[in-house]
Amino acid sequence: MAAYEFTVSVKTQYLAEQSDPDHSHYVFAYAITIRNTGTETAQLISRHWIITDANNHVQEVRGLGVVGNQPLLQPGEQFEYTSGAALTTPQGSMRGEYFCVAEDGHRFEAPIPEFVLSLPRTLH
Repeated sequence: MAAYEFTVSVKTQYLAEQSDPDHSHYVFAYAITIRNTGTETAQLISRHWIITDANNHVQEVRGLGVVGNQPLLQPGEQFEYTSGAALTTPQGSMRGEYFCVAEDGHRFEAPIPEFVLSLPRTLH
């Protein structure tokens, strides 16, 4: 087991009530779970997102914490939050990393695996 490791999992949802496909506006929610799978207590300090739509238009977002928090996680603890993204296409993807600092001062990155934002599939 690594000393400095956060594991990230994601669930996504299309928000039809906030979207306006006629004006190329598609809104998605994503629920993130960040678990300290390392052996050292550490704090999430900042985030970096790379958001890509179906036209390969890329947005980068950087900021402190997540939803106003900089959670301090003991080994085995987790933090969950929900946020959202708007795209001009019905599909896209997100990936990135969280920048973290352990109690002993060691800095590390927690990768956020790429995930897809997409309208629900319909059967005909």
